[in-house]
Amino acid sequence: MLTIEHGNEPMLIERARQVRELVFIQEQGIDTALEYDDLDPECLHFVGILNDEPVATARLRPIGAGVAKVERVATVRDARGNGYGRDIMLEVEQVAKREGLTELKLGAQLTALSFYERLGYEAFGDEFLDADIPHRMMKKTW
Repeated sequence: MLTIEHGNEPMLIERARQVRELVFIQEQGIDTALEYDDLDPECLHFVGILNDEPVATARLRPIGAGVAKVERVATVRDARGNGYGRDIMLEVEQVAKREGLTELKLGAQLTALSFYERLGYEAFGDEFLDADIPHRMMKKTW
């Protein structure tokens, strides 16, 4: 069973980075300098753990009054198809609501648009490149 931890302790950030390393750097070829930024310490990190191994992650970064951005959402290849990405996103939303946030935004890779749409996110704006990968902005308000 997946256990989800969240916080911004260095050890949790390191576990999140393990997932990001596998998915974004190794699998998708994103440059390490682009993936690891100086925003990690100010974000709330979510890590899905299965059999003591981190398998899914996301981070939440406040960007304005009542609004935060969900970033670095990833599930390792061997764990995909089990709903762990959905579980992480639902936990992010629960925590955001408890913190008084009313809107979440995210930049979704085009291949993940339908995943976020199933969670109630709506695309807006034009397509853009992030790390040479096509994205669209999405948001969910409650």
